[in-house]
Order: sequence, then structure tokens, then C-alpha cells
Amino acid sequence: MDSDKKRRIEAFRSMNSDQRKELILKKMKAKNIKVGSGVPNKSYYRESEEVNELIRIANFFPELRNRNKNDN
Repeated sequence: MDSDKKRRIEAFRSMNSDQRKELILKKMKAKNIKVGSGVPNKSYYRESEEVNELIRIANFFPELRNRNKNDN
């Protein structure tokens, strides 16, 4: 990892939550991305509930959780 990337990571980690939000919003504005500009009239609540349920189920099967760690 180059030193510039390390420096940026350190700077980001040293910020508090409000500073991080401000930086992210500034970068989004620079790329003309609006907050909440995802898919119109789309709710992700149902999908997130399904994902959370799958995560809870996977917690009972350690072989599922560790499968990707062994692939590296």
C-alpha cells in the first residue's frame, strides 16, 4: 500500500463521525450524487430483514461463516 493511501486512511480514522459524514457528503456533491438518490420508491427494509435473517441462520453454521476466509 502506498504512503499516500495509508495517510488518507489514517486521516479518515482519526475523524469523528460528523467529520466523516461531512467529508463523504462533500465527495458525493463533487460527483453530483444526491443523498437518497437510489432507486425511486424502493424500500430496502424487506431485503435487509431477509439478509439479517440469513446472517442469524449462518451464525449457527461456522463452516458457512469461515468458508470465504479459507479461499484467500
